[in-house]
Amino acid sequence: MPTILAIESSCDETSAAVCVDGQILSNFIANQTVHEQYGGVVPELASRAHMQHIVPVVDAALAQAFPTLQTPGERLQKLDAIAFTQAPGLIGSLLVGTQFAKSLSLSLNRPLIAVHHMQAHVLANLIGEERPTFPFLCLTVSGGHTQIVLARSPLDLEVIGETIDDAAGEAFDKSAKLLGLPYPGGPLIDKYAQEGNPLAFKFAEPQIPELNFSFSGLKTSVLYFLQKQEPGFIQENLADICASVQHTIISILLRKLKKAVQQTGVRQVCIAGGVSANSGLRKALQEAGAKHGWKTFIPKFEYCTDNAAMIAITAYHKYQAGQFSELSVGPTARAEW
Repeated sequence: MPTILAIESSCDETSAAVCVDGQILSNFIANQTVHEQYGGVVPELASRAHMQHIVPVVDAALAQAFPTLQTPGERLQKLDAIAFTQAPGLIGSLLVGTQFAKSLSLSLNRPLIAVHHMQAHVLANLIGEERPTFPFLCLTVSGGHTQIVLARSPLDLEVIGETIDDAAGEAFDKSAKLLGLPYPGGPLIDKYAQEGNPLAFKFAEPQIPELNFSFSGLKTSVLYFLQKQEPGFIQENLADICASVQHTIISILLRKLKKAVQQTGVRQVCIAGGVSANSGLRKALQEAGAKHGWKTFIPKFEYCTDNAAMIAITAYHKYQAGQFSELSVGPTARAEW
């Protein structure tokens, strides 16, 4: 029954979680509001905030996981391994989590487990009672990535489709910025979309071969559409514009996902990543599942955005397989699977 402390610091959330024999006992996240005034994540500010947050977040995760133990030292002695996000992400942010995890591993003489952030998003679907069996397909959508992953086992994951330019999450955020919405704009598009007509306006849906995606053309389509309008048009039609943008993005995603099901014959389908918290995408996946006979799985909201629980569940399977890292391991901003 391995007990694992996991740390996630790939972007602007500092998170720590404790996993015992594959069960998540705690999952704490500290968000960074400092970036809102700049309209996006500032890497230097993100790494500084991680340094401020990491000790209290780890302390909180350990305290919730082991409430009967009185001191941090006693709680740390319960650990069998230390896991951390090694890649991909902002290098300064990754450095904070990596060095903290390596220091704990060295001082406690516990094995170290490096985890790929995008693999962890896929395996977030293994947290909780309702989980897919293998093989399954996972549509992983975030601010920096859009992928379709074929999961044959916890450690046998293959990317069979991905974006050739921008990610779906970036399309949401950039469209929101064009509409004058504050950062982060993706959740605001989701909010306004619930009050609008998704068929009010039509935007470009790039036709990309096979299972790959493209969202740069959609962003350009939204830009040109807005440039042609009269002053006041956005405010008068904000809900309809948001609903139409969201409908287009979801249509692109589900068209490729349907094609992946047809090509692989795998009918268990999951979503993951920050954009999987989008209410429109969650509803559309459930409707597609009912229509096409898929068995669909959607993580809880707290496991969609960046979090340490997904790092912990991935580390649990790597621990079982004996996949440990040397202390010489370092963070990588970009990394293949």
